[in-house]
Amino acid sequence: MDKPLKTPPPYPIASVDHALRAATMLQMEGGATVSQVAERLGVARSTAHRLLAMLVYRDFAVHGEDRVYRAGPVLELAAHSQSLVSRLRAAALPHLHRVVTLLDETTNLIVRTGDTARFIASVECRQALRVGSREGMVFPAHRTTAGLLLLADLTDEELDDVYAPERYRDRPSERPDLARLRTELKRLRRNGFAVNKERSERGLIAVGVPVRDRDGTALAGLSVSMPGVRYEPRRLQALVATLEAAAHALEDDLSDGT
Repeated sequence: MDKPLKTPPPYPIASVDHALRAATMLQMEGGATVSQVAERLGVARSTAHRLLAMLVYRDFAVHGEDRVYRAGPVLELAAHSQSLVSRLRAAALPHLHRVVTLLDETTNLIVRTGDTARFIASVECRQALRVGSREGMVFPAHRTTAGLLLLADLTDEELDDVYAPERYRDRPSERPDLARLRTELKRLRRNGFAVNKERSERGLIAVGVPVRDRDGTALAGLSVSMPGVRYEPRRLQALVATLEAAAHALEDDLSDGT
C-alpha cells in the first residue's frame, strides 16, 4: 500500500500552521478581517493580528484602509480564481454544516486546478475518532474522491493535456496510468459518484458527488470523509443520496446568485 500523502510532521509548530492557514484563506477567498481569521483558526484576536502583521511584512498579505487583509504580491498567482472560489465556499458552508448534522462525518468542498485537487472548505464532525479538516490542502486529483469526479468531466483531449508526459518529465513516477484512469473515469460518469477507499490517505474512506453549474459543468466536488472502521458499504446509497441533495441545493443557491 502507498504511504499516506499527508502525514503530519512529528513536531508540528502551531504558529507556522496558523500562518499558513491564514495565508491560504487570503489567497482562496479574497480577504478577511482579524476577527474572521481569529474565529477560523480558533485563536485570540491578538494572535491573529500578529500573524497577519507578519504576513504583511513578508508580502504575503496587504492591509487595506477598510481593515480587511487581502492576498499580497506573493499570493497573487491565483488571483483570477478568487471570486469563484470565494463564492463557492460561502455558498457551500451552510450545506456542509447540514450534511455534518445529518451524517456526523467530516464534509468537504474541493476544486480542481490542473492535476491537483484543493480543499477549499471543510467542516469537521464532533466524533472523537474523525477525519480532521483538510481545508487548504492540495492532493493529486486522481488520488481524491472529488478530484476523480472533476477529472471525469473532462474530454479525452483535455485529460491528455492534464497528464501530458512533458508535464511529468521531472516526476515520471507521479503520472497515473492513463488507460486505467480512463476506465475508472468512465465508471464514475456512469455512477455519478465516487468512493475512495484509502487511496489518498491510509485508513480513510470518502464518498463524493459533483457540484455543477447551470450548464452542467462540474465546478467542484462535495465529499464526506470518515475513518475506514466506521464505513459500512450498505450505507453507501444513503450517503450518496444525502450528498446529492446537498449538491443540488448548493447548485440552486449558486444559480440564484448569478
